[in-house]
Amino acid sequence: MAQTRWAAWLDEKIFKPLEDKKMPVMEHLYELQWRLTRAVVVMACAFIGTFFYADTLVYWLKVPLQNYFIPEALTWVPSDLPKIPFVFLSPAEALWQNLKVAALFAVVLTTPYALWEAWQFVLPGLHAQERRFVGPFTAVTMIAFYLGLIFCYFIVLPFALHFLISYGLNSGFIPQISIANYVGFALWFMLIFGLIFEVPLALTLMAKLGWVDAPLLKQYRKWAFLGAFLFAAILTPTPDPFNQCIMALPMYFFYEVGIISARIFGKRKESAAEEDERTTRAPATMKPATQTVGAVAGADDEYVSVPESPPR
Repeated sequence: MAQTRWAAWLDEKIFKPLEDKKMPVMEHLYELQWRLTRAVVVMACAFIGTFFYADTLVYWLKVPLQNYFIPEALTWVPSDLPKIPFVFLSPAEALWQNLKVAALFAVVLTTPYALWEAWQFVLPGLHAQERRFVGPFTAVTMIAFYLGLIFCYFIVLPFALHFLISYGLNSGFIPQISIANYVGFALWFMLIFGLIFEVPLALTLMAKLGWVDAPLLKQYRKWAFLGAFLFAAILTPTPDPFNQCIMALPMYFFYEVGIISARIFGKRKESAAEEDERTTRAPATMKPATQTVGAVAGADDEYVSVPESPPR
């Protein structure tokens, strides 16, 4: 009862006052232009700040190459790899990498603000129940993406880089890594793992819309396992099976998490008994109406004469 009163209070005081004020189309366009301009200005300011610290950001990107992160102690420890020099193969390569790293970090840092502006733009056009779903779902999506980036940086990248560099050293090669190749490898890996962490939320959304359900996802488990390795083979920047496994296995793991989430938050379906009862109830209600119409029609067709008076 208290929860119902709380939900009614939220609808009356919070959600209903935010209904669309029936603005003209041009005012909507002006509002969209103003919000996009503010998002771009904030992103440009963030880019200026990240470019000022671009060397520091690139240095932090190089930390997983020769260090392991210990979660228990929350610290980095050096690995057994020797010191690896970085080289650049064109005059503008180093500058371009700083620009790319600064731009990507600026986009990642300002994405919550851009989503907030988008939320404020579409909020008046949403119903109360849509606001209660879209807002938390968007926030959880951003949190999951950032968790994927953190997981890749602290856990996945050190093991992947250590395996690849050790394999080259054991084969007798001398490591000299291009800064462009290394930055591209690290950023691409982090981006992919950020998207992998979105798999359960994508499956939950499809289940909420009624497109899929938990039994259907269970039925396609083996295809999901095969698809995870196919996507990993396409997305990994190197063709070695080790990187494919460390990308495909988390992808399939989150598919299983999506099955559990779809079972909990999926769209509820009517049971077979309720559906049969509803289908059998409809003809039963229509039958008396049909008989009544027929009886009335038959009565109209018959002529009722005035009874004759009995003979005296």
